[in-house]
Amino acid sequence: MISGSGPGPAAAARRRVVLSAAAGMAGAVLFVAVFTVFGWLAPGYSWTGMFVSELSLGACGWVQILNFVLTGILMLAFGRGLAGYFSTGAGSRAGPVLVQGIGVSLIASGPFTTDPSAMFEQTSAHGVVHGIFGAIVFTFAPLSCFVFHRRFRSDPAWRPLAGWTLAAGVVLALGIGLLKISQQPGSGLFEWKGLVQRVVLITFMAWIFAVAFHLRRRYRGPEYSSQADPQW
Repeated sequence: MISGSGPGPAAAARRRVVLSAAAGMAGAVLFVAVFTVFGWLAPGYSWTGMFVSELSLGACGWVQILNFVLTGILMLAFGRGLAGYFSTGAGSRAGPVLVQGIGVSLIASGPFTTDPSAMFEQTSAHGVVHGIFGAIVFTFAPLSCFVFHRRFRSDPAWRPLAGWTLAAGVVLALGIGLLKISQQPGSGLFEWKGLVQRVVLITFMAWIFAVAFHLRRRYRGPEYSSQADPQW
């Protein structure tokens, strides 16, 4: 067993993993907290019938734009930490890349504000760009769960999260399917599309928080296996 407080490259790498795990936890909490509180306070905004991205519109839209960018930076840092920790084995490449891809997409989607969901067949260039990066986020989210589930179920240190990870992936996949349906004006879910989207986002961010918390706890504990040392 090796102490996490010793000097050298391994200790520095472990500190980076701890910091990246903290970034993942902070990003998950920040994103949900901002769009929840801002959604309650924004005049004329319906959190059940409007998308989170629509908080970027209007005079105070910079709040949600900044939320996208900061969360993306934190997710990118977390993905980097996952890449350092899971250096070999199942999901060691695809999993961290998916999380980092989500981070990059969140950063990019912020400045490119969405179009109002109530304006049908009226799209702008920035709205199209936002939609592309948003699609990447919602595609990578369940994929990242399924990729990491494959790793977690075969890793004793992470097996406690395997069932929750699979369940999160299934919920995300089903939720995104319902979200697609809710975007159609004629569907019975159209007035509830904001709620459907929030279920998807909160599920994913809760999973991110759980993984980040578990990663941080492994290095903040009194001792750990030297096999867990990250590679950078």
